[in-house]
Amino acid sequence: MAARAAEDLFTEFKSGIESMKLIAAGGGRFEVVVDGNLIYSKAETGRHAEEGELVRLVAEATGMVPKSMEAVA
Repeated sequence: MAARAAEDLFTEFKSGIESMKLIAAGGGRFEVVVDGNLIYSKAETGRHAEEGELVRLVAEATGMVPKSMEAVA
């Protein structure tokens, strides 16, 4: 899940992501933090992120336009 999420985020925000860390955590935890702010937590939602959900959340948190939406924007 984490590797796929990282791949999706780099694909969608290639020029806007300065760095990304994947940190192994126990207990099936999966969290996404942008600029120090938690924007997704599997522990809080009780589920895996849905397709496109993390891209949408990162876009909302940063104001960046995902590559897949550039033609629409």
